[in-house]
Amino acid sequence: METVILAVIIAVVAVSAAAGLVVTGRRRKQLPPAPPAQPQITKPAPAPAEKAEPQVGEDAAVSAPEQRRTVEEVELPTETAPAEAAEAPALEVPEPTAGRLTRLRSRLSRSQNSLGKGLLTLLSRDRLDEDTWEEIEELLLTADVGVQPTQELVERLRTRVKVLGTRTPDELRGLLREELVELLDPTFDRTLHTARHDAETPASPAVVLVVGVNGVGKTTTSGKLARVLVADGRTVVLGAADTFRAAAADQLQTWGERVGARTVRGPEAGDPASVAFDAVKEGIAEGADTVLVDTAGRLHTKTGLMDELGKVKRVVEKHGAVDEVLLVLDATTGQNGLVQAKVFAEVVDITGIVLTKLDGTAKGGIVVSVQRQLGVPVKLIGLGEGADDLAPFEPEAFVDALLG
Repeated sequence: METVILAVIIAVVAVSAAAGLVVTGRRRKQLPPAPPAQPQITKPAPAPAEKAEPQVGEDAAVSAPEQRRTVEEVELPTETAPAEAAEAPALEVPEPTAGRLTRLRSRLSRSQNSLGKGLLTLLSRDRLDEDTWEEIEELLLTADVGVQPTQELVERLRTRVKVLGTRTPDELRGLLREELVELLDPTFDRTLHTARHDAETPASPAVVLVVGVNGVGKTTTSGKLARVLVADGRTVVLGAADTFRAAAADQLQTWGERVGARTVRGPEAGDPASVAFDAVKEGIAEGADTVLVDTAGRLHTKTGLMDELGKVKRVVEKHGAVDEVLLVLDATTGQNGLVQAKVFAEVVDITGIVLTKLDGTAKGGIVVSVQRQLGVPVKLIGLGEGADDLAPFEPEAFVDALLG
């Protein structure tokens, strides 16, 4: 029985295998023929790039001849200064101060004709009655000569005209010139005391303080004054003690650089007394002739600011005496300038007046009144915007300019 079962199994397996072979053969007949194999194309290897540098030995390539310039074809630099170095600006040579006011006479006379010419016209009338003398008096007051000086001048003119009798134009001009020069008081010492104190031990420079209210042109005046001193042969150190106005130190330094004067400055809004002290200290160390200190503008009505100005002067005096305190006044302010001058004189002992903007006003009489009120001379006058338009005051030249 077992033999029969085994035979059946073998038969079944054989039949299944035969059937599988038949199916496989049929499938092979149904499949499409395989495409022919594509031949492989081998890309040639890229040729090696030629090396920029020649190889060693037999493989070395012959280098191309290099073009070179001869020495004659090359422009060699000169032995003067290298191209990068910037040329130092040439120092300006200020105009000599001797006779400067005379050279500026035409500028002054153009703005002052109304005073001098007006007086000559009135005095030339055939009949000098009370109305004429009142006109003369009014003209002098309008020019800011002041009440008392005006009355004195009118009285002297009336007396001399009576004595003179017949009046020719030349006689009148000479008469008026004499009286105006006398009114300006030529006996005042108008010397700027800026010489170095060599007799002291140790030697020290002269110290000049420049003071005044806001807007009168102190920093510009200080710069122009530095030019005046350099023109007179002085060596100058500038002190930028106006620490409240941001551009003041830069402005003063620019003025100094033009003539070779060094500027000592401090931090913005710093202590002005400290800057002034350092400026004098530097002046002593450098052996300078003059130390010129530009102070901040201040209202004469502000007690605290005026006290601070007094402090600046006291601190500077620790090095020695202050030789000049110059008050800068705007000539166009007229009698208001006298009020300012009185307050400043009480604080710092003014030694001289600098009158600016005399080129643009007919109020030249302020020279007379300010000298009378303060008892100090006008030492410098400003006659324009030019760098050398600050001139030492000379009474005779000033009167000649007034009379034209």
